[in-house]
Amino acid sequence: MTTRSRRLATIEEDGWQLESGEARHAAAPDTFWIPARAQRDSLRPGEAAKLLFEIEAENEGRLERGVERMWVIVRGRIGPFYTGVLDSTPASVEPAASFLARGSEVLFAPEHVVDISTPPREYVVAHYGPDFFREEGAA
Repeated sequence: MTTRSRRLATIEEDGWQLESGEARHAAAPDTFWIPARAQRDSLRPGEAAKLLFEIEAENEGRLERGVERMWVIVRGRIGPFYTGVLDSTPASVEPAASFLARGSEVLFAPEHVVDISTPPREYVVAHYGPDFFREEGAA
C-alpha cells in the first residue's frame, strides 16, 4: 500500500472521498438498504464491497461533484480499515486521470460498505495477479 492509502481519501487532497453508507441508511432506512454490520465487519480478501465514491471532476471547465457506486475488491485489513483495489471504472473521471482509476488502492471502513459480493477467485487472480491473496508483508 502507498503512503496515501494509509489514510482515508479526501476531496481536498485526492479529488474524491467515500460517503458513509451507514449515514445514508440512517437518513432513509426504508429505501436505502445496507448489509448488516456483522457482514460489513467480517469481509475477507477477495470479497467485493460496493462503496459510494464522491468525486470532484472537471466538466466543460467547471468543477462538479457527483457520487458513483463502485466495487472494491478487499485485500486485507489495517486496524479498523480495509484495504482494497478499485474494480470499477469511474464514469465521471477522464480515463487518463491518474487519481482514481480501475486498480487504484482504496482504504475504507465498514461504515462505507453498501453492498457485498463474492467474485470468482479466478476473476480476481486474472485481473490482479496470483499474489493478490498473499498477506501484506509476506515474502
